[in-house]
Amino acid sequence: MITLSSHILDLQHGLPGAGMAASVYRMEPYGLLASGVSDADGRIKLWSPALQLTPGIYLISFDTGSWYAAQKQETLYPKVDICFSVSATHSHYHIPLLLSPFGYSTYRGS
Repeated sequence: MITLSSHILDLQHGLPGAGMAASVYRMEPYGLLASGVSDADGRIKLWSPALQLTPGIYLISFDTGSWYAAQKQETLYPKVDICFSVSATHSHYHIPLLLSPFGYSTYRGS
């Protein structure tokens, strides 16, 4: 079983990105697999429905536009999509999003 988690960090304020919605898609064949919302610590550990990955290419789409709108703040990026490859050699993937209104980055976490 291959699992997935994510962590959103608000770099502008130095706080977790709590309350951000995200969706996970498989790219081939294309389809929505699950969605989640970051907890008070900015983490998404549980996806609905429960998510188990197999080797392939996936995409996490973060709804940054709605998240910033709720804070009454502008952003250049209304959605951040992170495409990543899953192999059978790893049992867990952690995809963090480091976010500010006008920039973002990501990396393979642990």
